[in-house]
Amino acid sequence: MTAWGIFGAVSPNLSNWLTPLWLLGVGASLGLVALLVLWLVALLVSRVTPASEGGRATAGENILVRMLRLPMILLSRRTVREVPGAIREGGLWPVLIVVVSLAVFSVVGVLFVQEPMALLRAMERLPNVGTVMLEATVPVSELEDANDEFSDPVAHEVAATFRWDEVRRIVFRSDQNLTIATRPFNEVKPGATIDLIAGEDLAWVAREQAVNPFVEQDVERFYVRNLGSSAATLTSIITTAPPHPEVFTIPLTALAVVLVFLFYLLHRFAAPRLSAIALATYKSEIAQPLFSIIAILGGVLLVFFIWIPYNTFGEDIKMLKDSGLTLIMVLGIVQAVWAASSSISEEIEGRTALTVLSKPIGRPSFIVGKFLGILWTVAILFVVLGLLLLIVVAYKPIYDGRESSTQDITWQLCHLEMTSVIPGLLLAFMETMVLAALSVAISTRLPWLANLVICFTIYALGHLTPLIVQSSMGQFVFVQFFGQLIATVFPNLDHFNIQAAVAAGVPVPAIYLGWALVYCMIYSMIAMLLALILFEDRDLA
Repeated sequence: MTAWGIFGAVSPNLSNWLTPLWLLGVGASLGLVALLVLWLVALLVSRVTPASEGGRATAGENILVRMLRLPMILLSRRTVREVPGAIREGGLWPVLIVVVSLAVFSVVGVLFVQEPMALLRAMERLPNVGTVMLEATVPVSELEDANDEFSDPVAHEVAATFRWDEVRRIVFRSDQNLTIATRPFNEVKPGATIDLIAGEDLAWVAREQAVNPFVEQDVERFYVRNLGSSAATLTSIITTAPPHPEVFTIPLTALAVVLVFLFYLLHRFAAPRLSAIALATYKSEIAQPLFSIIAILGGVLLVFFIWIPYNTFGEDIKMLKDSGLTLIMVLGIVQAVWAASSSISEEIEGRTALTVLSKPIGRPSFIVGKFLGILWTVAILFVVLGLLLLIVVAYKPIYDGRESSTQDITWQLCHLEMTSVIPGLLLAFMETMVLAALSVAISTRLPWLANLVICFTIYALGHLTPLIVQSSMGQFVFVQFFGQLIATVFPNLDHFNIQAAVAAGVPVPAIYLGWALVYCMIYSMIAMLLALILFEDRDLA
């Protein structure tokens, strides 16, 4: 129940919508606290770091020397004191505004969300849950009364500690026939025992069993009757989760906030000249009217998607997810192509690049710095529009429920739909990163219009080629050869498409995101190497 729900001031629909967003806000608050603690620790360490050892790296130092000096550079007194200024003037400032807004909502939202204290207590249980395996030896159970052949066998106690409301799954296995209970057998209700057959695994899954032997009772031990002829080895694999597993969103959000800030500050202070080019590129592109137009257009369309009748017979939210992810990705690609053309191609044609390279800045630093600046511009667009998409998706089940007069909409459903979009946003950003790297390489030789045509041709081929090869047309030798050639040379962008997962309601596993990130990084580095090769002998005069 919400704090204001007692007085009837908050509708259930509003509470169901805001509770998932409040979890994001709590995670953002923890992320800010963690960053503040890290900065204070670095400030204390910098006070005892000798000034001579924490100086800036010089241009004559090789890469190995710079890597060895990197910890001292990052923990120098000057560097630590420059952190607030680095946040204010770079790409972290819009991110900080978004994170602080979420943190403020985490405080104000306590009045609107459902059972905030219960959710926070569930988060405290996160270190204590997971999967554990217990093994125990159970002696043969003799009869309680040796003179009575109908007497019950003796029950042996096996240590096992977990909370009844946290158990999600238990797998039992033994080499003897056993009967298992969670309380003394004389207190067990009929049918509330677990009969285990020797050599067979028995899985007890919460919410799938007619009888729950763990209801409203924390388990401290199992009571086991060994019905076999010899001692049994009982193995119990216990999987537990907090009463509200949705609270996993809190630490994941905090970790994401910390990693984003640390990554930016790391490349800012580790490579100052490269970061200076990236910062100038970011400031130039963020001030362009196109960025504001794209951000406003994307925001208006995402909100408008709520009321569009998709006519999918109850599956409108899946169309909303797919449309929203595609919209954000396409807008991000347009921004990346435009930024690459305006910051590289136009600077080369206008002789601005020659002026920049006349300073002690090499061509590799120029190209990589431009790419990072473009990437930060696109990242800001993804952060703003991505957060708006999460808000819209969290509200969509409530809107559809009201339209169809459905009364069983819960905040857990809104949270599930909202979090299922996050892997799609990450994959869409990876795809945009690959196309941004290709756009940078193309911009070293070609103007904006040619860059746009080539990039969107690669976008179309990257998504269509795998389908063509797998279809009936792929049976033709020429079509199969051409499709495999395109799939080998061009990026397979279908790796970043989760349309099938969204349509089937299947979550995207973390291992898939990891391999997609590896593919994205490898292809982006190949594109950047191509950009360096094309730009190395480009005449700038």
